[in-house]
Amino acid sequence: MNEFTLPGGIGISHLRAYEWEAEDGVLGGSPHVHLACTEAYVVTAGRGAVQTLSTGGYAETPLEAGVVAWFAPGTVHRMVQGGGLRVTVLMQNSGLPEAGDAVFTFPADVLADPAAYAEAAALPKTDDAARTRRDLAVRGYLPLREALLDGDPAPLRAFHRAAVALVSPKIGDWVPRWQAGALKAAELTGAHLKALADGDGSHLEQSGVRVATPSNPDGFGMCGRRTEYDIDQEGRQR
Repeated sequence: MNEFTLPGGIGISHLRAYEWEAEDGVLGGSPHVHLACTEAYVVTAGRGAVQTLSTGGYAETPLEAGVVAWFAPGTVHRMVQGGGLRVTVLMQNSGLPEAGDAVFTFPADVLADPAAYAEAAALPKTDDAARTRRDLAVRGYLPLREALLDGDPAPLRAFHRAAVALVSPKIGDWVPRWQAGALKAAELTGAHLKALADGDGSHLEQSGVRVATPSNPDGFGMCGRRTEYDIDQEGRQR
């Protein structure tokens, strides 16, 4: 069987939004941003919202079963629990968020210190650690939101600059991941289209099916408890 990955080289996971109350009285996850990846929420159960910050302002989008919401790189997002919220996440460029594309809205002094950021952002192993990480992200997020509500995007732009400075040294490691994943998938489609135009359907002989089961059914994600799938760039479960 030919090697193949998930459609478009995407990543997939399932989330159960955190139900811990933050300092602003909201139940939910850790605000963060992606610098190179678009993310989509496919809501499968419950209700809640996603709060977003962009240079265009602050928004709160209701989430309920059947809704699909997605946000481009640079959009700070915070999943809010409203009751039994369950979401399937589709993530562009599988592998990049895990490599550091996702940046928490920690306070400016933490963002400015790569060692302090790495310590604060480390993958938690307990509820208390996950909640501490979430609370620190909320602490940096709330001033950004307040500024946008006052019509001032400057603090958000400063956060973007800090996030870029934090991840810039990692880009050399990201490029091979992108080339082996999303780019390879797009190039393979191009090759198939060319072959079909020439009347060649030989790639159809390499069809088949793959199945993956959760590698971590109850992990700690940024937004909530995360069911993860460990699928490599060739579409094989590791």
